[in-house]
Amino acid sequence: MTRQRLHLRFESRLNAAPQEIWDAAMTLRGINAEAMPIFRMTHPAEIGAMTDAPFCPGKKIFHSRVLALGFIPFDWTDLTLVEYVDGQYFLEQSPMGSMHYWQHRRTIRPDGNGAHLVDELSFTPKMPAAIARPFIALAFWNRHRNLRRRWGQQM
Repeated sequence: MTRQRLHLRFESRLNAAPQEIWDAAMTLRGINAEAMPIFRMTHPAEIGAMTDAPFCPGKKIFHSRVLALGFIPFDWTDLTLVEYVDGQYFLEQSPMGSMHYWQHRRTIRPDGNGAHLVDELSFTPKMPAAIARPFIALAFWNRHRNLRRRWGQQM
């Protein structure tokens, strides 16, 4: 059986300063606000942001259960950053129960009076691509919808 690597890209132009968006997006509260109502991630009480632990490329920051609709356990992840430039981008390559491979790159750049936020995903699911791709697409479409609701969208 050939495992298919899938790629998705989502972009939003937001009406807020890039650093303000970045600071919110790096917190677990911000991540979960983006992700709900599709999913939320658990985290240790002492970790409120991905930056609470010293950055060590490729080292797990924490283990998380991923909860569908915020309360139904359906996956797990060992959140791991491999590249990180504060205020600009991160590259996450986290082991996940549902994936053979997972990579998420988020980039935030200044754009006029606001910011241009891009999420690029590359993943190889353990389940059929016909199931995984629409679910991941829905989850990130929802995240960007929530980002535009919170920060406003540039026209």
